[in-house]
Amino acid sequence: MTRRLFDAHLHIVDPRFPLVENSGYLPPPFTTADYMSRVGDLGVQGGAVVSGSFQAFDQAYLLDALASLPGEFVGVTQIPADTPDARIVELDGLGVRAVRFNVRRGGSASLDELESLACRVHALVGWHSELYIDSNDLAALAPTLRRLPAISIDHLGLSADGFTDVLRLVDSGVRVKATGFGRVELDPVTAMRAIVDVDPGALMVGTDLPSTRAPRPFVDSDLDLVHEAVGDDLIDDVLWSNAARWYRVVGR
Repeated sequence: MTRRLFDAHLHIVDPRFPLVENSGYLPPPFTTADYMSRVGDLGVQGGAVVSGSFQAFDQAYLLDALASLPGEFVGVTQIPADTPDARIVELDGLGVRAVRFNVRRGGSASLDELESLACRVHALVGWHSELYIDSNDLAALAPTLRRLPAISIDHLGLSADGFTDVLRLVDSGVRVKATGFGRVELDPVTAMRAIVDVDPGALMVGTDLPSTRAPRPFVDSDLDLVHEAVGDDLIDDVLWSNAARWYRVVGR
């Protein structure tokens, strides 16, 4: 049986909209049609379209993708720290549900602006903040992160060395995306088990398609690793319900 999947982390790369080189890199096209064709057998019924470093502060591609994708899809955007409240409210009305801070690659607001922007968007429209960050950098940020109202961490935190800091944050309410298994430097099964042992509601799953710059792109069998890690009792929550609640699509 194919289970329902909320793909909590995917990218759309549409050459009709502006792209910005990041360290000399531009990704190949991966349109909404490409995405739906690729995941046609995976049970995807919703997901989060995440802005990449190469999209900087462009909103046009994201809003077009949300209008094009069938099902319960929402957006994770990058915005300048001085974005007016009215624009944030407008984006929320169009399906955006989070702001991303791309610590690893850039293209987003800076860490100096993290606390003020994260608190403002949450108070204004209930957005959480997402961090693309290596877990080795979490310890220095932990006091700030614990003051933020709602945050998630991409790609299991990437590294094994700082993973204990990921678990400490999970214990304080932080969510984690089980994504990008081909780019992490840890054992994803062990990491996922550890996360759900701390908080079964903290883990969300995404394909990371099209896996830009990953040494190994997503393969369908990555979802089997999720099932192996969390077992029958938690698999439906981890594949769908945890993320659906986090992105506030339940009942839509």
